[in-house]
Formats: sequence, structure tokens, C-alpha cells
Amino acid sequence: MEASVLLIRPLSAYIQQELSKRYILFKFWQEPPHLRREFLRKHSNSIRAVVANGAQGPDAEMIDLLPLLEIVASHSSGLDKIDLDKCRERGITVTYTPDALTDEVADMAILLTLATMRRICEADQYVRRSEWKNVDFKLTTKFSGKAVGIIGLGRIGSAIAKRAEAFGCSIGYHSRSQKPNSRYKYYTSVVDLASDSQILIIACALTHETRHIVNRDVIDALGKNGVVVNIARGSHIDEAELISALAEGRLGGAGLDVLENEPEAPTQLLGLDNVVLSPHVGASTVETRKVLADLVVQALDAHFSGKPLPTPVI
Repeated sequence: MEASVLLIRPLSAYIQQELSKRYILFKFWQEPPHLRREFLRKHSNSIRAVVANGAQGPDAEMIDLLPLLEIVASHSSGLDKIDLDKCRERGITVTYTPDALTDEVADMAILLTLATMRRICEADQYVRRSEWKNVDFKLTTKFSGKAVGIIGLGRIGSAIAKRAEAFGCSIGYHSRSQKPNSRYKYYTSVVDLASDSQILIIACALTHETRHIVNRDVIDALGKNGVVVNIARGSHIDEAELISALAEGRLGGAGLDVLENEPEAPTQLLGLDNVVLSPHVGASTVETRKVLADLVVQALDAHFSGKPLPTPVI
């Protein structure tokens, strides 16, 4: 029986073409929401693979509706949208793409930091509104030489640290455990890290323990001149506390590629001029999307031909 693959979200035309060459491809997003359960039931006797990404993955309900499901291939390094416990229970293989997007996401972290501190979006609008001829643009804040705190010193966190060092920044970090070969200062407490940092960058995985890891105490420790940058997951930050701190001047600025309830952006956040917003595009480059697509296809091909998986999680 030829395997059917369920693609949950509309990824690149390239990956759709490559999957269609090899498998029967179902495009889940094209089904009306109220008919999706029935769609899964209808094709439950053929769907053996699901392709997920950082924004959407199979939950327990979807997995239960697919009795022949063998593998979930994530077009992302994030796994928080996949019910991993359910996959373990069912013996379903899970793969992801951990290395392919490291450079792009680290670049985005530095970009958001610079854009926030130098108010580049505001400056762009200032020129477009022809205000330049009337009054000088406001003074901004330099990035070079600042103290940078990184939450999560994995692949992406380490790549961010390397880039920040090139700007003469000092680096501190918090993670589940101290990295034995790291030369950066380790903090057991996020509050202590924030107290010693001028810029706080979130680069950890989203888990139950890291949800709202940046809360009011952390924000207050970072202080009125501090900047928080998030290129990980929106739920790492208590968004209500972030908004109030920015509005009240208890925090200097924020650069956010992710939000808690994507794609919805809080109206209060949109009205603040000390925030730079980006629509979760840290890894959305032509080059990286092709690499991600190739890794997903390679994982599926390996699975269905009985070969070792390139990047297994389960």
C-alpha cells in the first residue's frame, strides 16, 4: 500500500512537490475546519505520516484518529506542538530538523536586538513621513559592549553568543545545567541573569518549566533600560506583564519574532513604539526552507525504506 502523508500547514511549494513525487499528499489546511475530523476519519486507513512545523503539529486527538500513523516529521527544531507523550505511547517515530535553522535564527536574534535598540523601524517611518527635514531623529542606544544574557545555551543560544561576542558584548547564560566547556558565566537563576544583563535573549525550548520563564520578577530585574528579545516561543514570556512593563517604562524595549497567541497580536502591544515585531520568520529564508524540506523528505524516505533516520527524537 502506497503511503499517504498529511501536510498540516502550507509549507513551501518545493516540499509539496517533493512529497507529491513520492507519496499521496493530503493538504490538511485546505479542508474546512468543521470537516477536518471527518476528513481524518475518511483517510485514516492510509495516512502513515504527518509533516508538522513549529506552529502546528499533531495533538492527541489527531493521533487517535490516525491508527496507522507511523512517523511525525517536524519541519522545525521545535517540538512543543507535537504530543510527544502520545507518540511514545503509540510507538510513533518523531524526527525534527535541529541544525538547519541555527544560523538564521541566531541572525534574527541579533537583528531584533539592533532594530530595537537603534529604533530602526521607527527611523524608517520617520524618513518616509518626511520628518527628517523638520527635526533630528531621537537618540538611541548602542548594542556594542553591552552585557547579554541568554536563556538556553544550546545550538541557537551558542550561535547567538558567538555573534554577540563579535560586538564586544559580555555573555552570561541560564540553562537547565551548567555547560562544562563554556567560558560564559552561568547563572542558576533567571532573575540573577537578568539583573546582570542589559539585553536578555530567549533561546530555550518551550516546556512546562520554561513557560513564562520571563515573568514580572525577571522583567523588573532587567530594568527600565533593559531589552528583551524572543526568537524561541511566545509563551516563554508572560505577555501581559511584558506589555505593562513596556507601557509603564519599567522595561526599555522588546524585539519579538514570536507571540503567545500567534497569529494574534495584542492591541496594546501594537500601540507601543519601543517594540519591534516580526511574524515568526526567524528561519524563513529561501536557503533554510529548502534544507528543512530536504531533511523532512529524507526522514520520510529513510523511515519507509527501513533505513536509519537522520535526526530522530523518538
